[in-house]
Amino acid sequence: MPRTPIWLFDLDNTLHNASPHIFPHINRSMTDYLEQHLGLARGEANALRTHYWHRYGATLLGLMRHHGTDPRHFLHETHRFDRLHEMMVFDRALRGMLRKLPGRRFVFSNAPRHYANAVLDIMGVSDLFETVIGIEDLDFHPKPGIRAYRSLLSAHRLNPAHCIMLEDSAVNLRTAKRLGMRTVLVGRGLRTPGYVDLKLASILDLRRRLGALLA
Repeated sequence: MPRTPIWLFDLDNTLHNASPHIFPHINRSMTDYLEQHLGLARGEANALRTHYWHRYGATLLGLMRHHGTDPRHFLHETHRFDRLHEMMVFDRALRGMLRKLPGRRFVFSNAPRHYANAVLDIMGVSDLFETVIGIEDLDFHPKPGIRAYRSLLSAHRLNPAHCIMLEDSAVNLRTAKRLGMRTVLVGRGLRTPGYVDLKLASILDLRRRLGALLA
């Protein structure tokens, strides 16, 4: 691993905890969208949302493929928050940890860029990242599809051998490993597949394990 690594951070449930408030809100908003725009009953809309998420890695991709949904309209309508700051759960020690990481730092998320930027602003860490890559920057091809990773690497001229990807989703790390990246799984109670190089209970543990990761 080079002395100047490239850190690729997922956003939700990696840099902050989206599960208590944000994910439920987004899920409700997506179900509302399917109900309204596809003319489905509530239960049908919720089932289809979940089905597309499991099949494609993002509900949006299923909607685009099967229903011709406008991705920008969908992302705008489903990632609207009147009081996002009240829904955020994160550790204020994050900024200090990130500042001490050697190398370049990117956010690489399946979320839209406007939402990712808002979350980073609330956490006070926006200035610590070189670039925020949202799903619109990936031509709406989400992780774990390999097109998302190749798009990122090409657009920013990154060598995958210099990259370390940090994720709460193991399946997203599988693609990263295939491309030659180092992989870090973040979260408690997660199974650790063979393609994961390091497992952390919390993103804040990264600094303590830095030596082993960069060796």
